[in-house]
Amino acid sequence: MGVMGRHFVDLYPQDGSFNWRLIPFILIWVAFAIVVVIWLLVTLFVPFPRKPRPSEKKFTTVDKTGDVTEPEPLPCWYDDLLRRYGKATREEQEIELETEIEPAELFMTLVVPAFNEEDRLTGMLEEAVNVLETEYGSAAAASLKTAAKDTSPSTTRAVDADGDAKATTAIRRRKANGVKSSSSSSSSPPLRGWEILIVDDGSTDHTVLTAQTFSRVHILPKHPRRLSGPWTHRSETGVKIPPGSVRVVSLEENRGKGGAVTHGMRHARGQYVVFADADGATKFSDLDKLVRACQEIEDEQGRGVAVGSRAHLVGSEAVVKRSKLRNFLMHSFHLLLKFMTPPQTARIKDTQCGFKLFSRPALPYIVPHMHMDGWIFDVEMLMLAEFAGIPVVEVAVGWKEVTGSKLNVIRDSVGMAVGLAILRLCWGTGIYNR
Repeated sequence: MGVMGRHFVDLYPQDGSFNWRLIPFILIWVAFAIVVVIWLLVTLFVPFPRKPRPSEKKFTTVDKTGDVTEPEPLPCWYDDLLRRYGKATREEQEIELETEIEPAELFMTLVVPAFNEEDRLTGMLEEAVNVLETEYGSAAAASLKTAAKDTSPSTTRAVDADGDAKATTAIRRRKANGVKSSSSSSSSPPLRGWEILIVDDGSTDHTVLTAQTFSRVHILPKHPRRLSGPWTHRSETGVKIPPGSVRVVSLEENRGKGGAVTHGMRHARGQYVVFADADGATKFSDLDKLVRACQEIEDEQGRGVAVGSRAHLVGSEAVVKRSKLRNFLMHSFHLLLKFMTPPQTARIKDTQCGFKLFSRPALPYIVPHMHMDGWIFDVEMLMLAEFAGIPVVEVAVGWKEVTGSKLNVIRDSVGMAVGLAILRLCWGTGIYNR
């Protein structure tokens, strides 16, 4: 009667010499051990975002008298979805959670992550409010009243109870399946209005005071002056902003750019939500290009993402002047993206531009499932959009180098590469899931 496992025991010669037939078994066990170690490391140390603290779910703003308000609760569509889900679960009802986001209250929300940005924030905000107020605010509403006196075959007009003329323009929208349809909101006027959510990411300088001072000098004067920014010059004629339009949310400790952006987007009230870097390096007047591009590719649910891109600037003076090391690391990262991200995300030429716009119906498919708080969060957003089948379009935008960057080229490049590997591994193995 044979001994169980005798064929394996026979591989060990009695004289104590090494048998080369053991190599396949050794390799198998080494590979198994490596997989187990990696799984343990990823499971134990993989980043998961922390829950917001009570003080981080409140905001302050500047009122019409120039005073800073007491902290007020932030509206949160994400919490509203959780409440609906809990109620449906208790009542044993089925609910398609991601389609239940509460309606928008205004047209545009700008989320600005800010960490020690007292020196650069003012210029960026100046250019932002000029665009937002002119395009989507009271200044735009005034221009609509004037335009209402003219005749136009593509415009539908209505007059409300107060006698104010409202104009809605039909938008040619290309659906995801390639079928074009004309959508007109003749039954209800289009949303107007805007807000800025500045998410102070645990700053140790006067970032919050800078934001409050900016609001004050654009609310109190009858004719505010226009301050200079990265793309514009100082002028005697600026815009007056509505009180409360710039809200400041303070995180108790630094979470990283991704964590700050995600936190702000959870509290956005806009039909469209855009995030932009506090340095103002991206030309903010290109926002309209993102809005139009997003509207053109939105699917039947109204979901769409427009990604600002600097890919057209490769080879330009702004990029060539960078150090050889920084350009080498940039190209290396793009190469990693092609091999480590899903096909649609891999086709995006510039995933890291800090200027991305999301339609409101797209938010529940992306924001609640975010895990990465660091620089690599942009890639996770695009991957989540791809997983959900949300159309994404890349739009060329203006960009220039602005001094004061907090990016450490070597450290952050290595961190982004590691983050990309963790991101792909976690989503690919099910450690992260929707």
